[in-house]
Amino acid sequence: MSIRTLPQPRNPVLVKHAEQRRKSVENRIADTITAFAGSMPFVYAHVIWFTIWIGLGVERYPFGLLTMIVSLEAIFLTSFVMISQNRAEEKRQILADSEWQKVQKEDQQNEQLLGIANQILALTQAINAATGAGTSSPIAAGTAGPGVTVQDPGSA
Repeated sequence: MSIRTLPQPRNPVLVKHAEQRRKSVENRIADTITAFAGSMPFVYAHVIWFTIWIGLGVERYPFGLLTMIVSLEAIFLTSFVMISQNRAEEKRQILADSEWQKVQKEDQQNEQLLGIANQILALTQAINAATGAGTSSPIAAGTAGPGVTVQDPGSA
């Protein structure tokens, strides 16, 4: 019976975040407690503990001390759950920021490619105009449509 550990992240941004998180003792403690509290061994330990407590008659019904102990544990576990949720939100934000940077870079590259394509189009039009190859007929220009082979009438 072991506590399931999360797989190591593969995303470089999350790897860096995990390394920074491991530097803090508080974060390591919180991560360990959260990992244990979210596991089946935690549930089994409590089932055994409650069974022994009640079975051996450590205290009489209504189990005031047990209730107080479990209530305090619930208060602390709630804090650890919130810490875990905050950590998950940090990861989501880091990934969102990383993706936004990628989108911005791709947008810039697309703008550059569009500029280059426009330059190629302008140069092609200038060459066609200079050589007299510019015609208005789609057949003469060889652009009759997709999948249509156009043969130059002069070469037949």
